[in-house]
Amino acid sequence: MLKEDEKKVKKTILKFLCIGSLIFVALIGYGVYWAFFDMNRLPTGDYLTEETSPDGTYTLKAYVTNGGATTSYAIRGELVFNNNNNRTKNIYWNYREETANITWLDDDTVVINGHTLHAPNDTFDFRREG
Repeated sequence: MLKEDEKKVKKTILKFLCIGSLIFVALIGYGVYWAFFDMNRLPTGDYLTEETSPDGTYTLKAYVTNGGATTSYAIRGELVFNNNNNRTKNIYWNYREETANITWLDDDTVVINGHTLHAPNDTFDFRREG
């Protein structure tokens, strides 16, 4: 009977160790994503230009960011929801760009520096390409 109790205790400890390890790995993974890939944490930058969609639902504002002496300029595109209390969402982030050429093809499709995005769900982030 004592051996069975010991086996149960060892099984329980092993389960807790496995679950604890999975939680630890998940937290580390989320931390890496949050620190390096979350588009909500992009630098603000300096205002460059903006274009409003033909129906006035969205405005895409472009900002240029200077990462300092060791990195190149980057463009951040911020989508403004004009009919939703001007809520914003970052939808474009590209490295080694200093200008933003924004063209709306229709009410929901915008081209920024050659990248076509369908508002409001599409995003372009150079860190996730290729």
